[in-house]
Amino acid sequence: MRKGLIFVISGPAGSGKGTVVKLLREMIPDLGFSVSATTRAPRPGEEDGVNYHFMDRERFKSLLEEGMILEHTEYCGNFYGTLKSEAEKVLSEGRDIILEIEVEGALQVKRLMPDECVTVMLIAPDRAELERRLRGRGTETDDVIMKRLERAVTEVGLAENYDYVVVNETDHSEECAAQIKSIITAEHSRYAMMKSTVESYSAE
Repeated sequence: MRKGLIFVISGPAGSGKGTVVKLLREMIPDLGFSVSATTRAPRPGEEDGVNYHFMDRERFKSLLEEGMILEHTEYCGNFYGTLKSEAEKVLSEGRDIILEIEVEGALQVKRLMPDECVTVMLIAPDRAELERRLRGRGTETDDVIMKRLERAVTEVGLAENYDYVVVNETDHSEECAAQIKSIITAEHSRYAMMKSTVESYSAE
């Protein structure tokens, strides 16, 4: 059966991750989805196992120590993370899964599941264009924008740890998503993924 892979998409704020991932999901409807874990309390109408896997901090930390959480972050005093079991469930079905996460989280996933994880860093054409996009939102102060740009320099500096770097040209998000789709196709043609098929020829 076809083996599934984890495709991690990350990059600086303003790189267009959300838009590209949305387009990619439309291009490949069978892409897997992971229900995240969180230590925050459920909101009205939310269901455990549907919206999130709700748990207390002790349980979350225990899973973290056991290497059962692929990546995590802390926001407003609560932990959020991707459960290894969620990813493994999708992969066991022969489907790929896409995680749109921060750079730090991407490297965590790569460390815990190196054979199944393919990392893609999405970047703007250059720093000037990234700044133009951030300012174009009109929702952040100059101070916040400068901090985001400083962080972007740090994050892009980690690109050497990624498998692929894809430039999201302005107004060409569909082409960018198509390029990542090509990467997904190519990854499934690597010898490591096709080894069992190749070896089946000499099994008779």
